[in-house]
Amino acid sequence: MSTAKISARDVMVHYGDNCALKDVNVEIEDKTVTAFIGPSGCGKSTFLRCLNRMNDTIDGCRVAGAITLDGEDIYDKRVDPVQLRAKVGMVFQKPNPFPKSIYDNVAYGPRIHGLARTKAELDEIVEQSLRRAALWTEAKDRLHTPGTGLSGGQQQRLCIARAVATRPEVLLMDEPCSALDPIATAQIEELIDELRQNFSVVIVTHSMQQAARVSQKTAFFHLGNLVEYNETGKIFTNPQDPRTESYITGRIG
Repeated sequence: MSTAKISARDVMVHYGDNCALKDVNVEIEDKTVTAFIGPSGCGKSTFLRCLNRMNDTIDGCRVAGAITLDGEDIYDKRVDPVQLRAKVGMVFQKPNPFPKSIYDNVAYGPRIHGLARTKAELDEIVEQSLRRAALWTEAKDRLHTPGTGLSGGQQQRLCIARAVATRPEVLLMDEPCSALDPIATAQIEELIDELRQNFSVVIVTHSMQQAARVSQKTAFFHLGNLVEYNETGKIFTNPQDPRTESYITGRIG
């Protein structure tokens, strides 16, 4: 019996005539942090965006193969991408809070998806989400001030709170620390470790040190291929493919 939360079979992605991903097969486990590593332009972010159908928004992008979430095909015509993205949340590279209050940033998703029947329920979701994102203490006295007034690291935690507010099952993070300083990065990494108790977390990172610190499983992408996927410790200490070893030792990248 597979414990996979997300299963990808023979996934290929084309942008026009350009093949960005070739035959990716991978099983992503629940309550685990999975890191995607590899050189720039290798396909890791492209694959991440397949998992919540963000590629649907790109003209000329075609996705082939099968991706299932809990055994259900996420590309089935009956699946509403908006509902899918409530289940598969996403945090981007640059913090991108809405030009609204801290409260309204977090309440936005629950309001759209009808997750709260009363103001008290919505208040509870907002508080719980900010607590999960380790932002409640800093934000509780300024909930009605603009989210854009927070520091970069706090803004990224606000985006994480916004993503977890719709009670997703999977959290995708596309280089969530690349715009942050080392202290904010350490806080986000600590947070990722806590989030995996409740979510399946998939993180794209340029930093191999970060992948080694936060993930239990690592997938190495190179030139549109998923070269190797294994426990993080094995990928970094005993890679099976010479391309993985070359990347980790700094010979390619």
